[in-house]
Amino acid sequence: MTDPQIVLTERVQQALAHAFGSEHADADPLIRPSQFADFQANVALSLAKRLRRAPREVAEAIKAELSDFPGTVEVSGPGFLNITLDDSWIASEAHRMLADPRLGVGTIAPAQTVVIDYSAPNAAKEMHVGHLRTTIVGDSLARLHEHLGNTVIRQNHLGDWGTPFGMLIEHLLDIGEETAVAQLEAGMGTEFYQAARSKFDGDEEFKHRARVRVTTLQGGDPATMRLWHVFMDATVRYFNKVYELLGVTLTDADLAGESMYNAMLEKTCGDLETSGAAVMSEGALCVFPPGFSGSDDKPLPLIIRKSDGGYGYATTDMAAIRYRVHDLKADRILYVVGSEQALHFRMVFAAARLAGWLPETVSAEHVQIGMMLGKDGRRFKTRSGESVKLMDLLQEAIDRATAAIGDRGYDETTRNEIAHAVGMGAVKYADLSVSHDSEYVLDFDRMLAFTGNTGPYMQYATARIRSIFRKAGIELSAAKGTILLGEPAERALALHLLGFGALVEQVTTQSEPHRLCNFLFETASLLSVFYEQCPVLRQDVPPETRASRLALCALTTAVLETGLDLLGVPVPERM
Repeated sequence: MTDPQIVLTERVQQALAHAFGSEHADADPLIRPSQFADFQANVALSLAKRLRRAPREVAEAIKAELSDFPGTVEVSGPGFLNITLDDSWIASEAHRMLADPRLGVGTIAPAQTVVIDYSAPNAAKEMHVGHLRTTIVGDSLARLHEHLGNTVIRQNHLGDWGTPFGMLIEHLLDIGEETAVAQLEAGMGTEFYQAARSKFDGDEEFKHRARVRVTTLQGGDPATMRLWHVFMDATVRYFNKVYELLGVTLTDADLAGESMYNAMLEKTCGDLETSGAAVMSEGALCVFPPGFSGSDDKPLPLIIRKSDGGYGYATTDMAAIRYRVHDLKADRILYVVGSEQALHFRMVFAAARLAGWLPETVSAEHVQIGMMLGKDGRRFKTRSGESVKLMDLLQEAIDRATAAIGDRGYDETTRNEIAHAVGMGAVKYADLSVSHDSEYVLDFDRMLAFTGNTGPYMQYATARIRSIFRKAGIELSAAKGTILLGEPAERALALHLLGFGALVEQVTTQSEPHRLCNFLFETASLLSVFYEQCPVLRQDVPPETRASRLALCALTTAVLETGLDLLGVPVPERM
């Protein structure tokens, strides 16, 4: 089966070639959904000028070439083509889709290696709400690319190196390894950092020890490296608790922190300087990628090595991009990072291309993540002005979901499982349903609502269908009846479902998971109308109609659950 819009595009292009010559076969037919028919083709208006003919005359010529089309084609207005598909064609394609385990979703050929840089918390501090969006969006993109057959390499670019680790290791020694590990595993990373910072600012002896420790850390001293591993292992164990609660696919195998590139930094600088891509400027080694200038109109530098000999984010990112292209063999690299880093990544990509490390055959893209806001429209923080701990936010979502579900006769284990799925689904769907580069307001009342474009509404739609099958006493997989379209609500739902495969491919290619959310919301909305207008199990429903509607319900469930899984949104069987 194929998306109707794609089928129409191909058929209209064939009609253009037959009517006006092969040189017009690749013209965009401008197929769009229409309120006057299923679809409308507007190509006649744009092509008329080129052909020097009246638009309606062009439209009539196209219509004549579509005489064998499975539907009706009417010319209206100045030259619009209104296209209505036959019910039998829609039903047949929907039935074929039900039999297809992939629901019409194709695979990319040839498959690509896609490196996705996402989550990337700072090991020196607690995971906070600022990491939520990069983690959720990045994970959905990883799921989507894998579903299309690409090889996905996840890269969790932890902030696990640098001068703060001198004071963190010294504080660890002061309070004892056991106490430090317990605090870090409990998610007290911010408190740990603040205590170390306070001593660094107020205790000269501690400050001296911390600075010495930075030197031994950078020098690879075995004792210091052991302490660094103690700190990092405890921190990562806490990160994993957050990832497990959130239900993302990151594992320890995906860790690729700043420390990983440490041994590459000197060579990175040397190679850039030797090639001429980087030059000395005011004591610092800089790349001046073309097209970037500051407020004074002077060329803007990307500082690769500071004047004091230290390295910065740009050094690590240049080393990382070369590693990802050369060693990981990436065809496409997605950096799921906050939008405030846009200029930095544009310069890094330009510098890497200037150096020859990022060939034109490899795509490097910054998937910009907008800021999460509170109801007051400002950056989401606690009342005291601190960043909200991510674990606290997730737990609050679960607690509120528990209250929203109430007592519905479930045992405690089932109730907890449903509350977890609803809470995490609400948080993740609320994030993914808006464009990733947009700011959005975190509002628990809205995101946990069972109406509107929310995670709970989507989950309830699937649970509602599953309840139909439980009442019918049959399995979803057994619903194989021939799909018949006798009611407008049946037809509208079936026609919409046929667009799933093409939509998933577009969402993946364009890194736009919010468009998948929009599709699923429309699916659930059409399902609601179908549910109200087309009884399935009522005794007066003829057997063949009942079988058809059960098959359409099964197809709808498969699309909803597959789509939500690609977004990383859990789906409970009951609600």
